[in-house]
Amino acid sequence: MKKITLLFLFLSCALFAQVTEDSELYKTLKAKDSLLFKVSFNTCDLSPLETLLADDLEFYHDKSGITNSKKQFIDIMKNGLCKSDEFVSRRVLIEGSLEVFPLYNNGKLYGAIQKGVHQFFEKPKGRPENTGSIAKFTHLWLLIDGQWKISRVLSYDHKLPDQ
Repeated sequence: MKKITLLFLFLSCALFAQVTEDSELYKTLKAKDSLLFKVSFNTCDLSPLETLLADDLEFYHDKSGITNSKKQFIDIMKNGLCKSDEFVSRRVLIEGSLEVFPLYNNGKLYGAIQKGVHQFFEKPKGRPENTGSIAKFTHLWLLIDGQWKISRVLSYDHKLPDQ
């Protein structure tokens, strides 16, 4: 009986562990991460946010507080980071830090947790780019009407690289 229990425990952990980098789920969510940051954050093309973010988005940031909706998040991007070309910010995903954990309900995939570490860089107009903070992030992705949408975001442990 003990061997059967241990086998069941092992298989349960294996079934709900982090997916591999070559899995379809990992590749899909890494591509979504790229749209979110390489397109929306790095270039201020905010159009992908309309399809990537859930309407009831909750964004928790350790330095700037809570954002309670997709509309509020997009407004903050438009009127903050993307308002002027006097200052440009860029985000880079730290290679090898991205992890994806599937979420199931009665064996059916309904969401995933994506976490990783990213580095930010700031470039004031006419000046060289500076290394900014490094931080951890956790995204809760949900399958909503067949599309992956970020529902909850945790952005935390922001610190300069030498701290």
